[in-house]
Amino acid sequence: MTSKLNETKQFYWYAIPGVTAFLALVGGSFFYNIYLSFNDWQGIGTPTWIGLTNYKELVHDHTFWLSFLHAVEFIFAMSIIPTALGLLIASLIYDFIAKHFGNAVSTFLRISLYVPQIIALPVVGILWAWMLSPNVGVINTILKNIGLDRFALNWLGQGGTAMFSLSVMMIWIQIGYTIVIFISGMSRLDPYLDEAAQLDGATWFQRFRIITIPQLYPEISVVGLTTTVAALKVFGPVYVMTNGGPGDATQVPAFFSYFHFFSTLRVGYGAAIATVLALILTVLAISLLRLQRKVELSR
Repeated sequence: MTSKLNETKQFYWYAIPGVTAFLALVGGSFFYNIYLSFNDWQGIGTPTWIGLTNYKELVHDHTFWLSFLHAVEFIFAMSIIPTALGLLIASLIYDFIAKHFGNAVSTFLRISLYVPQIIALPVVGILWAWMLSPNVGVINTILKNIGLDRFALNWLGQGGTAMFSLSVMMIWIQIGYTIVIFISGMSRLDPYLDEAAQLDGATWFQRFRIITIPQLYPEISVVGLTTTVAALKVFGPVYVMTNGGPGDATQVPAFFSYFHFFSTLRVGYGAAIATVLALILTVLAISLLRLQRKVELSR
């Protein structure tokens, strides 16, 4: 017993350098960002203390609130839609394809659907920007070749289609992640419950709704939390594909902060945006975790 306690103490000693470095780099940067948010600074010279001026301006900044509205749209594209589709597709792969076509086919499908997750987002953005190009893009070329020229649009250059195009791409990226998580969860479910319901005459959809989904609540919670947080801090695809445009049609909080940091050189204002975003992400994550715990305790 004493030996195990000593080993545990040694582990903590070994962890101290890494934890210290993490706190210094991440924590130091975070608190310095908060400090800058109360200053007027262009990136050079001495910051000028202006108190809450940046935050007061944020409250009346239409683009700031518009960026969060777009973030909510990304929550639908990266969390809600992929979760719903992921549950259905994962169940289809697990219940039908694996049983009728074998594990090799189901594994191939899982890997194929997960591939977008392991490709760097800037690379995915460049690929989709080429596909959506109005002149040489694959999508418009196909539409023109089949006589649907009127649907060959400037997908990323029009306010009405730019956000939709980004959302479709994010659904494509995220759906593989949800499928892999849900299939992993399905492998731990009690098969006798499903078999008993099947003997009682329950349809596949009834078993899916009443048996499968409730048992997958831990996985659904994890997916919901991680994808929602990811949706609120989207940056790469917007930077690569639209630069926040056309106009502010695809402006999101992370890019809006970056824009003021490096384009307008209003570092203090950009820091205020980043601070508000970090606060919202923290509150949201804590709220979702508490909700998950309450639901688990009530079951």
